[in-house]
Amino acid sequence: MAADKKVEMARFNGKKVISVSVADGIHKADELVGRALDGDAPVYTTSEADVTADSGADESVGRKIYKHLMSGVSHMIPFVVGGGILIELSFLFDNYEIDPSSFGSNTPLAAFFMDIGGMAFGFMLPVLAGFIAFSIADRPAIAVGFVGGMLANSGDSGFLGALVAGFVARYLVLGLRKVFKGLPHALDGIKPVLLYPLLDIFFMGLIMTFIVNPPVAALDNAMQDFLYGLQGANIVLLGALLGGMMAIDMGGPINKAAYVTGVAGLASGNYSMMAAVMAGGMVPPLVTAIAATFFKNKFTKDEQKAAGVNYVMGLSFITEGAIPFAAADPLRVIPSCVIASSIAGVLAMVFNATLMAPHGGIFVLPTIGNWVMYLLSIVIGSVIGAIILGLWKKKI
Repeated sequence: MAADKKVEMARFNGKKVISVSVADGIHKADELVGRALDGDAPVYTTSEADVTADSGADESVGRKIYKHLMSGVSHMIPFVVGGGILIELSFLFDNYEIDPSSFGSNTPLAAFFMDIGGMAFGFMLPVLAGFIAFSIADRPAIAVGFVGGMLANSGDSGFLGALVAGFVARYLVLGLRKVFKGLPHALDGIKPVLLYPLLDIFFMGLIMTFIVNPPVAALDNAMQDFLYGLQGANIVLLGALLGGMMAIDMGGPINKAAYVTGVAGLASGNYSMMAAVMAGGMVPPLVTAIAATFFKNKFTKDEQKAAGVNYVMGLSFITEGAIPFAAADPLRVIPSCVIASSIAGVLAMVFNATLMAPHGGIFVLPTIGNWVMYLLSIVIGSVIGAIILGLWKKKI
């Protein structure tokens, strides 16, 4: 099992299980299959640890934190994508001239999309915090995590506050269970239905309101001011950074950091960063597809067949389509894609493209501000990257 987020493990009780990171699953596939065939794996039992996949003793603290974070992000994305696209449609079907101050809600159809999309989008931070907490401390922590995320939202601490709330929930849940461990057995029935929820949520409210929200909100505002500042003289740096990060590990932690930054920009009303992020994420599969199409003597037959699929994956904003090419020749493919994605990100911001939908690729193109130039940014970046890769790779 190669996973970077929470996986239910009870079903594997009594089975031999090899548990590794996604990166090992990609880069060490032969070795892992060999171990499986040889039976070189420990027998998993639910008594060894919790029912989650992050119980491996050989995992670093950083990887455990990343897995908990990805559990929250993966559950959050459907709300962000669905809500973001509906909000974007509200602008598409509205009339700006009716009332510029309420653009997006002037017509009944636009108001409908805005209400539904806004409601879905509002779940973003509670779901993020709730499922981070769930990943760490299982079901008892999910309610307190949700409340912490809501308090982060209302307290203006944003993404950072929700992240903190998710991890704080763990210590609240485990701490209170230790405190009440000595209570009489007669009270066991009311602990999970009354004492734990009441005190967990109460203490989360105190911590978020008086300890977490004030400094984190100040830090979050400072980061937003910094990013807004980059949109002036340093717009090229910001676009290159966000676009390039999407291509470095193609779905890994650096890619996710850029994506979360773009989503955080959406939450604060900055729609240009998400445009640079999605442009950067669409380019790597397109780079490999174009290069394999026009430099056939540099790619294997299987890679040439994969080119057709990568056109679709690139246009759909599925960066992972480039991973097989990168795994086969990382020293040439990854730098070419990073350069191409950086160019696309820069051009998207220079052309002042805006994007409120955090996913969708060309399927949300009509809802993108200045979409013609946005599409041109992706084409220019992809073609330049494909030329670099095609000239750089050796003949088969």
